[in-house]
Amino acid sequence: MPRPARRPGLTLGAVTLALLGSGAAAADPVGACLITKTDTNPFFVKMREGAAVKARELGIDLDSYAGKVDGDNETQVAAIETCIANGVKGILLTASNTSAIVPAVRQAREAGILVIALDTPLDPIEAADMTFATDNFKAGELIGQWARARLGTDADTARIALLDLDISQPTVGVLRDQGFLEGFGIDIADPKKWGDESDPRIVGHDVTQGNQEGGRRAMENLLATDPSLSLVYTINEPAAAGAYEALKAVGRDGAVTIVSVDGGCPGVENVKAGVIGATSQQYPLLMASKGIEAIAAFAADGTRPEATEGKSFFDTGVTLVTDAPVEGVESISAEEALGLCWG
Repeated sequence: MPRPARRPGLTLGAVTLALLGSGAAAADPVGACLITKTDTNPFFVKMREGAAVKARELGIDLDSYAGKVDGDNETQVAAIETCIANGVKGILLTASNTSAIVPAVRQAREAGILVIALDTPLDPIEAADMTFATDNFKAGELIGQWARARLGTDADTARIALLDLDISQPTVGVLRDQGFLEGFGIDIADPKKWGDESDPRIVGHDVTQGNQEGGRRAMENLLATDPSLSLVYTINEPAAAGAYEALKAVGRDGAVTIVSVDGGCPGVENVKAGVIGATSQQYPLLMASKGIEAIAAFAADGTRPEATEGKSFFDTGVTLVTDAPVEGVESISAEEALGLCWG
């Protein structure tokens, strides 16, 4: 994969000055790479923006890469190989395949590169130097707790559809799915996979690839299985929008509660409009900017990032967003979330 042209106009930040003091040349700034699943999802667009702004601030020379589609491990492996060849100091990675990418990550670390997983932990999580992410299990748990309280006694007879990302397990989608089920009060069996639950309220799982068309198609499939669905979990807000289209087409939009995860501006607007009952908002800009700061510190003096106390990763936070708050589950309104959203 050819390397993109260097970004012009980078200023000397504190890290570059520290390197100059050690004899590094001003013409050879610290290099870093950002590798995302795709370059079209607003979540990853905001991640690139956050990384680029912080890189300019700190004098980091940042190159960005992305898979062609979600699940494109081959392109991500090629990007890591390019970053190794270019001698970068750090790689920020949102992996499409959390286990298949590990050999390439190992090569990067053996070359002395700091590798930070963003949003999606690798399998195993220790394969990266650190993970900067939302607590995705908690994100799912929050919408599960909200849905349970919102449905009240109807929760005991709910008919639940789960619209997941893809069949790759474990991944961020599994964490959200399993968190949702546990928050709702369902035995999740093996928390590293979805689909092994035995609760009769679960109608089924289908996959969406995290986009609107996939959400619509998956919702149609599960409606065919059970048209009396009352609760729909979705991996993200584009999938939720597609699910709503399918429900509306059969006149079920007012009878089904949809919950999701992301907190992008279109998704928050859908909470405000009543399309989504509740969503968990995460903060991709913060993930990326903190990741660039970590690479800068590592380049300056070898400092490595540390996990949040009590967790195996650096937690960048999550907040429940709903205009129908319930007792016992802390949340903010859609109006408040619009001041924090992205995309």
